[in-house]
Amino acid sequence: MRILHVLDHSIPLHSGYTFRTLALLREQRRLGWETFHLTSPKHAAPGGPEETVDGWHFHRTPAPTGPKLPGLAENALMKATQQRLLEVARKVQPHILHAHSPVLNAIPALRVGRELGIPVVYEVRAFWEDAAVDHGTTTEGSLRYRLTRRLETHALRQADHVFTICEGLRKDIAARGIPASKVTVIPNAVDIDNFEPGGTPDAALKARLGLQGATVLGFIGSFYAYEGLDLLLAALPALLQHRPDLRVLLVGGGPQDAALKAQALQLGVADKVVFTGRVPHAEVQRYYDLVDVLTYPRHSMRLTELVTPLKPLEAMAQGRLLVASDVGGHRELIRHGETGMLFRAGSADALAQAVLGLLGRRSEWPVLRAAGRRFVEAERNWRTSAAHYRPVFESLALQPA
Repeated sequence: MRILHVLDHSIPLHSGYTFRTLALLREQRRLGWETFHLTSPKHAAPGGPEETVDGWHFHRTPAPTGPKLPGLAENALMKATQQRLLEVARKVQPHILHAHSPVLNAIPALRVGRELGIPVVYEVRAFWEDAAVDHGTTTEGSLRYRLTRRLETHALRQADHVFTICEGLRKDIAARGIPASKVTVIPNAVDIDNFEPGGTPDAALKARLGLQGATVLGFIGSFYAYEGLDLLLAALPALLQHRPDLRVLLVGGGPQDAALKAQALQLGVADKVVFTGRVPHAEVQRYYDLVDVLTYPRHSMRLTELVTPLKPLEAMAQGRLLVASDVGGHRELIRHGETGMLFRAGSADALAQAVLGLLGRRSEWPVLRAAGRRFVEAERNWRTSAAHYRPVFESLALQPA
């Protein structure tokens, strides 16, 4: 069976999106299927019309020229993707088109699928209208938001089957009138073989960052507003009153980088917060090993209530201690008091109390670490997750064109 994937972006860019993509592609190939890969014009990385990265071959879509006005720009993106997809589909003759979020990929796939008589599945990792709210390009309830949501619902109805990453999104899709039989959850997971329980901290790196003798709260990832890193900094003064040895290690970068540094200065805790900037992917493990407690203080909004992230799963796979806000996406992954600690979203006081409570129960740490590792081994590995594709794809591939 040949599957042509339509992606927003891919490696060599590093993101939760690209890591999930690679895991799914590996598992589909283990099922004996051929996979082909097309990225949209939003893949903003140098490269020609085709590119091989780490053994994976990608067809690229050139960025369209013309106006960048809202609406017109998105339409141009979809037209460019549709034209390139039609060209590649005629070449590789797939049995199924597998479009991944955002909906800007689903609409071109549906058009090409209709023209060539190829079934189309649409995999929703997040809704485009919610991402637009977080990025500040629209507001919830606005005309643009409603039109975007309508386009998303249209794609869900037209697709031959819908996949999604978690129960929160599945319930939202069902609320739009999509039959339950048409929706399958492919849960976020980890490749357990790639993760080992946390190693010994690198003494030289710890010294270079000024973390000797410190208890380290850490976050490793992209600094988006919804991640709630501002809440972590807001909780730090109260935490320091009880634990002067605490330090915050923020590894990565993103849109909130400058605002977080300004907040640390304003709160008078800049000397207690270490910003490393982005680090090479191969070096990330060294920074994980410096952290005593990983923090995931996501703010409550539609995106975080509906969508499950990868980071807590990766933390549990490494046997890490973690504290996370009780948004829906976290509650679906973390069992409070068993695999991690949850606190009331949006409350700096609740975050501080959760951290202090965990630090005060050191005897329970081995049990928490072991339970998190068992959870991902048993329930959240990619082979188990991707196996849910098989019955749907085999059924669609047998349908007459």
